[in-house]
Amino acid sequence: MNLIPLAERMRPRTLADYMGQQHILGENSGLRKAIQTGTIPSMILWGPPGVGKTTLAQIIANTVKRPFHALSAVNSGVKDIREIIEKVNNTGLFGNANAILFIDEIHRFSKSQQDSLLGAVEKGTITLIGATTENPSFEVISALLSRCQVYTLQHHSKDELISLMQRAIKQDADLSKRQIELNETSALLQISGGDARKLLNALEMVVTQTESDPVVITNDLVTQILQENLPNYDKDGEMHYDIISAFIKSVRGSDPNAAIYWLARMIEGGEDPKFIARRLVILASEDIGLANPNGIIMANAAFQAIDVIGWPEGRIILAQCVIYLATSPKGNAAYMAINKAQELVRKTGNLSVPLPLRNAPTKLMKELGYGEEYKYSHNFTNNFVNQEFLPGEISGTNFYEHGSATREKEIWETIKNLWGEKYK
Repeated sequence: MNLIPLAERMRPRTLADYMGQQHILGENSGLRKAIQTGTIPSMILWGPPGVGKTTLAQIIANTVKRPFHALSAVNSGVKDIREIIEKVNNTGLFGNANAILFIDEIHRFSKSQQDSLLGAVEKGTITLIGATTENPSFEVISALLSRCQVYTLQHHSKDELISLMQRAIKQDADLSKRQIELNETSALLQISGGDARKLLNALEMVVTQTESDPVVITNDLVTQILQENLPNYDKDGEMHYDIISAFIKSVRGSDPNAAIYWLARMIEGGEDPKFIARRLVILASEDIGLANPNGIIMANAAFQAIDVIGWPEGRIILAQCVIYLATSPKGNAAYMAINKAQELVRKTGNLSVPLPLRNAPTKLMKELGYGEEYKYSHNFTNNFVNQEFLPGEISGTNFYEHGSATREKEIWETIKNLWGEKYK
């Protein structure tokens, strides 16, 4: 039995073998040209697990023929970073042939750890390639982010994942010795969740635990084998996205007991507390919003407290926030309103701002009527006067629709009392 996992054995070594991500690696893309010419910038590769971030970093290093150093932010610190920078400085590999430093899960580095990279990146001693599953705008310090290009990697398509399995069946030294028939793929694809690494390792597990030849892969066979081996298969946080999904849906569904259970699962699994707190801030607007405006105040306070307190006491703060949000009235009127508004903007383009609403900083603009008919609301009874604030082409368009929450209904009554039948 080969002790190297199938996903590692099938790891592409060149751009020609690399699958997917054509939006950033297409023939005429800037990144592909940079790799081919060897003039790569420092960069952050942002995307979900198993889409090829680490593989792409290694391919870049191989293609541009530069020294390659790799660290994982989970078990590395400032000392490790400084040792690599010192090593690069002392090897004589200077100039344009600077070394590449790949940092996996860079979002787990603290501010001070990220600060230690700045000088070397700025001087060109190293070219940084960071990989993250989290939004770098939140997790990477601005000084470092401003020195890096951010490339967003996407989930593999169904066709790409099936092609990946077919390639492994034909090309892998171990799998090619077996007669493997890929009759059904739904179970494997569902379990993988778009994660290519997870998919290949699941495929290998099914094959190695099936003694008969040919190995006829069906959904039933996959389910039977992987359910028995799920604890080993889903190790090291690979259920990250499934559990956060169950967590958010439990809070949205007003079940505090389920929400606390999934919170406990994440805590015991070593999840980043700021990741959990950030999702609660989003949920407080998306799923509670105007139904209880205090929800986002609670969630934001929890996020800030987590940043100061940390573990293990931070779990109590999260639990308090989770129970509060789970038992809060729910409403998504604000979420739906901005979705509708953005959809209309995409359809109608850049409609002109009505003249009364335009700014008039110059004499010419005033002569052209900019701001001329604008009515200052505070000059009228109850600080309100009926006037048009939307472009004429979409006048009367209503984006706000209340749900069953009391507060959302009250807001709708306010709109109706002010505007009458304009917004139906």
